[in-house]
Amino acid sequence: MARSTALRRVGLVVLGVNLLLALAKGGVWYLTGSLAVGSEAVNSLADTAYSVVIVAGLYLTTQPPDFEHPHGHERIEPFVGLFVALGIFAAGGAVIWQALTAVLAGPDPGGANPAAMGILAVAAVAKYLLYRYCLAVGEDHRSPALVATALDNRNDIFTAVAALGGVVGAGLGFPLLDPIAAALVGVGILYTGVEVVRDNLDYLVGAAPPEDLRAEIVRRALSHPEVEGAHDVIAHYVGPEIDVSLHIEVEGDRTLLEAHDIETAVIESIQNLSEVDDVFVHVDPKEAGEWKPDEEVDRLVGDPGRADRE
Repeated sequence: MARSTALRRVGLVVLGVNLLLALAKGGVWYLTGSLAVGSEAVNSLADTAYSVVIVAGLYLTTQPPDFEHPHGHERIEPFVGLFVALGIFAAGGAVIWQALTAVLAGPDPGGANPAAMGILAVAAVAKYLLYRYCLAVGEDHRSPALVATALDNRNDIFTAVAALGGVVGAGLGFPLLDPIAAALVGVGILYTGVEVVRDNLDYLVGAAPPEDLRAEIVRRALSHPEVEGAHDVIAHYVGPEIDVSLHIEVEGDRTLLEAHDIETAVIESIQNLSEVDDVFVHVDPKEAGEWKPDEEVDRLVGDPGRADRE
């Protein structure tokens, strides 16, 4: 399935499930008056609202390149992830606030309502399935927005379980179990928000990709039989994708056409990595005196003696 189709489909599924959960929780809240279910209904309503933004954001990021955006629109996607992070921070703060308010208000004499317990259990299961679905597609298609959405759905599992614990605790005569559990969940939610911000900032500021991927890029450049070495290798994120630039070292007696073919082969080899978008290769002939040692390249490929051969 194409990346654009997969991302849009996930966005619509998340929107639909959140809307159904908001309606179901709202109905149970109206029938039972359960405060725990009521807070969860509000949470799902907020999830529905930001799901609309996610769907719109994913639609924009999957648009094809145009004259104003020749490299496509994928760079918008980290901003969608940061928007999800704002929702996560808001949810974590709201949970902690509700927990403190419940402690100050004193014990709630309400009992364990079967309908309230049922909808909260269904919500926890639905959110778990959404979490696994969003995470799988997000990792498969390198989508920071979907990975952030997956983590937000994981948080919703915790809030639903905390609310369920509050309903059951009230029925067992331990109403303070609800705010205590909720406060701990709130702290965990805030930490997840920090993780989402950190990951998406890497995409926005052009951080380097993981070391194993950088090593594979270098290995592919050096695997060409005409390439004697490489230096000044730079790989960095541009949105969720990676741009690469490097210098390759070849013997100076190659014809212009042969040098062109070497360059093209190296570019194609590196671009075959699914994470890589653009590759820029500069050919340095030996006689130009531009060959030079590169400790980072030697470290990545485990070849500390390369400089001695030059």
